[in-house]
Amino acid sequence: MITIDLCICTFRRSFISETLTSVARARVPAGTDLRLIVIDNDATPSARDRVLAAAATMPHPLHYAHVGGANISLARNAALSLAKADWVAFLDDDEIVDPDWLVALVDRQRVTGADAVFGQSRANYDADTPAWIVRGDFHSQGVTPRNGVVQTGHTCNALLRWGHAPWRAERFDPARGRTGGEDTEFFFRLRRMGARYAVADTSIVREDVPPDRLRLSWLLRRRYRIGQSYAASATTASERGMLFLQAAGKSAYCLVRAAAAAANPERRAFWAMRGAMH
Repeated sequence: MITIDLCICTFRRSFISETLTSVARARVPAGTDLRLIVIDNDATPSARDRVLAAAATMPHPLHYAHVGGANISLARNAALSLAKADWVAFLDDDEIVDPDWLVALVDRQRVTGADAVFGQSRANYDADTPAWIVRGDFHSQGVTPRNGVVQTGHTCNALLRWGHAPWRAERFDPARGRTGGEDTEFFFRLRRMGARYAVADTSIVREDVPPDRLRLSWLLRRRYRIGQSYAASATTASERGMLFLQAAGKSAYCLVRAAAAAANPERRAFWAMRGAMH
């Protein structure tokens, strides 16, 4: 028997009810005991009634806590402080899980022996989404190994060893809790402590894309923040210098490719986003 504490942080999203309902309907791996921890990050406990109403119909125990501050790092850190299980899992409050989402994460961990496993987040686009965004599928998220090694990950669909792990005292950086990238930096840090990662391609959660994210400007800002978080992987002056030189060359190359693809909005956006990240 293994235990998993599923951590979900919410901020003024009524969709949390749908997220919890999908978790309730999902399969739990054999030999697994699941508990939910929901952290309300609003200034007032605005999600309390909604979450507790969902808890009344859940087949798993649910612990609700209010931690104000509108800072996702503070909310996730509160969840980690409450976690008592062998493993912690992470979801966002605007996602619907596929029925075998957790089974796939656990199965992949058992096969690989990894300390963390990252699944996929697939975007749901409505009919008004620009065609170039749909073709490029720029809002779906996954983790891609570099040279066969997974270096970092995300919290939109993840399973992390926790019980007696050497990183039990580690927490998300509050300075990044309002800008994004706190999860990328967190998993980079754990990897420097010895954590090994794997990817579960068949663990899938799904997320509707809000209208305010259907713009190239939003996508560029997001990729820029990813680049900032990736820069945290360089911890010495020599590493930072080498990363700077590599990123400068790559960003220049990407901008040239973006200009060359001016007539193709999908490819132009792809290269512009890569340039923004570097």
